[in-house]
Amino acid sequence: MTALQSVVEPTLGGMGFEVVDIQVSNHGRMLRIFIDRPGGVTVDHCAEASRQLSRVLEVEGIDYDRLEVSSPGLDRPLRKPADFARFAGQRVDVRMRAPDAGGRRRFIGLLRGIEGGAATVEVEGKALALELEGIERARLVPDLRQPKGMR
Repeated sequence: MTALQSVVEPTLGGMGFEVVDIQVSNHGRMLRIFIDRPGGVTVDHCAEASRQLSRVLEVEGIDYDRLEVSSPGLDRPLRKPADFARFAGQRVDVRMRAPDAGGRRRFIGLLRGIEGGAATVEVEGKALALELEGIERARLVPDLRQPKGMR
């Protein structure tokens, strides 16, 4: 865990937020924090988290020029085993580091859950066990269809 993580995660966790990702760019001058919580994140949540982090980072002596706090978006990344359990039943787009025996690296399908260090994804009617250690990236696939009552 980095020094930044050791400050950000407990601070935001205490406010009821999950830290989805921390990105540092421009030689540490730009901090981008992605947060989530059950029921989603609003602009007000991001502003509240940003205000609190600004104070805490100053007290902890973490120097930066710009801080951005935002939602992970509809295509939220899945990184932790708990993410794969939480979002079971949703469509995912998974890219593996190495291709399978058929040369395929990308799998889009229905996430069935996680068991024994592997995410089960149903692709074209077949359940595939994708080892978490072999996943390069995984994201939710947003469902942009209108609800039935809106058509």
